[in-house]
Amino acid sequence: MKHIYCFSIILVVALFPARAQTEGAEIFSRPLDGNTRSRFDGICADLAKNPVIKGGFEQTKIISRLNRSLVSRGDFIIAAELGMVWDTKTPFPSTMTVGRDYIFQSTPSGAKTRLDARGNETFLRLADTISAIFTGNSRLLLENFAVYFAESGNSWTIGLIPEEKSVKLFASRILMSGESGGGGIQTALIRDITLYEQNGDVISYRLSNHSYPGNLSARERTFFAPQ
Repeated sequence: MKHIYCFSIILVVALFPARAQTEGAEIFSRPLDGNTRSRFDGICADLAKNPVIKGGFEQTKIISRLNRSLVSRGDFIIAAELGMVWDTKTPFPSTMTVGRDYIFQSTPSGAKTRLDARGNETFLRLADTISAIFTGNSRLLLENFAVYFAESGNSWTIGLIPEEKSVKLFASRILMSGESGGGGIQTALIRDITLYEQNGDVISYRLSNHSYPGNLSARERTFFAPQ
């Protein structure tokens, strides 16, 4: 799953209640240690098992300076060798595809706008780092973040404080939570991701209806096509 690049986590605008700024703060009193490292590694390994993951998302953002929140919903696709797709349905239909060194923005009419990031080391480094959150790349997480971890039953929470300067520019901390195998869950999955920006804004994702088809459909492959 190392070729999934999730730079779009900071590009798509949404809405979330203000309480998100304090929820989950207790995880940052539980640094990863010798007692929890094996479970952390196991969850990361499970997250990396599936070449294609599909589901629904609710993306949210608090704009702190305006005391406002916005919301968008749609479907997501994670394809290990190609990238990630955010197919927004509401409030305004659009599709964003994030690859190794590009972003496509598509409209319902089929028109595409491409942002080429080749040669932009900041983009590439940031994309590599943020991709580790979705793919369970434990090596990159440990290299670029101070990692915090807690588990209760089948539920787990990971807290990340950036140490890599490209991520530090916009994120003060990142919180993610999910479920491990058991209770009807066949593999580890991410339920929630919250990113706390340096300017006080908060971006959150709630992921649902996970499925693991193994391959993309012909229609889904068109999301990654340049034309």
